[in-house]
Amino acid sequence: MDKLPILAVIGFRDPADGDWSRLRGFQYSSLARLTFARLIAHGLSALLVLQIFAGTIHIALLISWMAILVGVLIYGARFDRSLIDADRRRISRQEAHRQTVSSLLIALVWVVPMLGFAPLASAEQRMMLWTVLATLMTGMAVTFAALPMATVLFSGIVGASALATFLFEAEFIQAAVAVSYIAIVGIGAVEGARTFLGARLAEAGMAEKSEVVSLLLREFEEGDADWLWQIDATRRVRSVSPRFAFALGADPEDVEGKPLIQLISGAAWDMGHFHSSMHDLAERLKRRESFANLLVRVTLHENHRWWELSASPKFDDNGSFLGFRGVGSDVTEQRESAEKIAYLARYDTLTGLPNRMMLTEAVGHALAYAEQWRTRCAFLMLDLDRFKSINDSLGHHVGDQLLALVSERLRTIVGDEGTCARLGGDEFAVVVRDAPDSERIDELAKAIIAALSKPYEVGHHTLFVGASIGSAYGPRDGTTVETLLRNADLALYRVKDEGGGRHCTYEPSLHAHAEERRQLEFSLRHALERDEFSLMFQPVVDAQTEEVLSFEALLRWNNAEHGMVSPAKFIPLAEDTRLIVPIGEWVLRMACREAMKWPASVKVAVNVSGEQLLDPYFAETVVSALSITGLPPHRLEIEVTESIFVRDGTTAQMTLENLMGIGCGVALDDFGTGYSSLGYLRKMRFSTIKVDRSFVQGAARNNPESLAIVRAVVAMADSLDMSTTAEGVETELELDVIRRLGCKKIQGYYFGRPMHSADALALFDTIRLGARIRA
Repeated sequence: MDKLPILAVIGFRDPADGDWSRLRGFQYSSLARLTFARLIAHGLSALLVLQIFAGTIHIALLISWMAILVGVLIYGARFDRSLIDADRRRISRQEAHRQTVSSLLIALVWVVPMLGFAPLASAEQRMMLWTVLATLMTGMAVTFAALPMATVLFSGIVGASALATFLFEAEFIQAAVAVSYIAIVGIGAVEGARTFLGARLAEAGMAEKSEVVSLLLREFEEGDADWLWQIDATRRVRSVSPRFAFALGADPEDVEGKPLIQLISGAAWDMGHFHSSMHDLAERLKRRESFANLLVRVTLHENHRWWELSASPKFDDNGSFLGFRGVGSDVTEQRESAEKIAYLARYDTLTGLPNRMMLTEAVGHALAYAEQWRTRCAFLMLDLDRFKSINDSLGHHVGDQLLALVSERLRTIVGDEGTCARLGGDEFAVVVRDAPDSERIDELAKAIIAALSKPYEVGHHTLFVGASIGSAYGPRDGTTVETLLRNADLALYRVKDEGGGRHCTYEPSLHAHAEERRQLEFSLRHALERDEFSLMFQPVVDAQTEEVLSFEALLRWNNAEHGMVSPAKFIPLAEDTRLIVPIGEWVLRMACREAMKWPASVKVAVNVSGEQLLDPYFAETVVSALSITGLPPHRLEIEVTESIFVRDGTTAQMTLENLMGIGCGVALDDFGTGYSSLGYLRKMRFSTIKVDRSFVQGAARNNPESLAIVRAVVAMADSLDMSTTAEGVETELELDVIRRLGCKKIQGYYFGRPMHSADALALFDTIRLGARIRA
């Protein structure tokens, strides 16, 4: 960069090239930041002058001089403080003139001591005064480094007065020193200011280049979708870039000079009905303010697109508005993707219903509406009955189609009365914003259950599912979304616990039931480590000889807090929490250990749940129990129910076949109460089929259906080389009937209730049991 001319640096003239009015702003703004320091320096110097001439000059003159100095300094300080924002604007000639006058007045006031007081004083006093003035000149050179005119004026005028005084007093050495010092201060001030201005010019140049480079980078590095655009003060397009013209779908010369809004608003320009984003853009342009990443919907050749625009207003040296310059890009695809993502975040893709997130918002709005209008809202939680068996047996593809059909029926039944949603899996929900009538909600729930329970045609399958519904009212049953959902879930759990297929409304007592279940679960998790489980054994005897053939191991739980807990209560809980896996492992090990104490001909039967069979390590658990206890595999019989085949029949079948492969027996319990028993018998070779006690009792009462079922089971088992066990034989009549029907084994209270291991071992003191062994 060329060296700046001295007159320009001092401020006597502004060169034609460069934004000098802005540079003057940087110079003058530095004065405001050091105003207080300059006042202190002048005040201390004035006190020193007062001390120097206190015995020589009349005190009234000294006080008058100081008063004038204070006045001039206050005038200058007030003006300098007005320049605090000079670096953010342009300095006018009037302001520059006022600052020059201020500096001149201060210098003239400091001439008084040298020309008026010094000639009346001694040489020593004059040198002391010169020292004070030289210090002030040095301070001016430092504090006014950015504005050398003030330093030059002060040093020149005060220095000239000192030179004249020294020459008048024939003190030539002091005069030479004064001349040298003035020259050094002046040159230093000019060079300091030249450095300051050079740096500012470089910064301004770099800022301009950086702006241009950033715009070019946005255009050329971010791809074909970005372009430069520029409009003048009348909002007409200027200097159209090829990419901008391409985005507009026109040639550059065809759009040059046309209003920007007209080019991108399509037919709305003539009709006057603009999109809200277009109004936003027009308002920004009108206010002449910068904007970034502004989304605008444009219409080009009758097609809607989305543009992202950024721009800044441009001004000339005089502050006149020139227009806008900025960058733009077509973000239609990104916007559509964002809208799709937003849709996926709030809607279920399978059914098209709102998902849990949107449901939560709907419940929140319903609660707010109910509170505002002093009414009630309702939340219904739905769970499909028997869906899991269909999904597991026929596959997820059929299950998904079924869910889509369910959602259509649900949407039809609810209509505009509420908002339907899918929570996940086979769970759905309905939000009714205004529900003052509980009977209407009950009718709606029953209508939903009835509609969803009708048959569905999916492919070549006719499918049946039911629905269970739990409901809660806000704000009666909950003032927050979480509370209302939890209470509706408690009501649904109550329905499912009672068999499903109906509607239940939340009651406060359900919390007690849920709390009891929670406490029971907590105790169950520690039951093994606290050694709270025990096994009872119920004998299974030969139907003809009444010889003990095996024992069924039955789990019991005695908890210190809950007492004896019914298996009907804790076994489902263990299955729900998957605690049945470690508990089942303990049962297997203990049952095998007890069986080793019995005669070698007596087997032990252990009930196994579906959760255990789905455990990939279950077969290893059985082998481990046999290995640790030494029980031969043929003495262990695994009892399963038909329900295990509903969840994952393939996995269950493979696991059981592996166990049969090592010699274990497999008994099918509660036969005839499941879904398709004959199909399971065809798939697997069971060692024993256990006839459910309901058929045994029915046969004893000469119920034709029960008699026919038992005869058929016995005949089928005999033909498949399987044994049969009649469960629940409690009377002599039932025993006689079962014997006549041909069952090979009998289990029930008639021959023995569940007993402790010691009592079971005592049975083998005799070869045959008496007609009855009572517990």
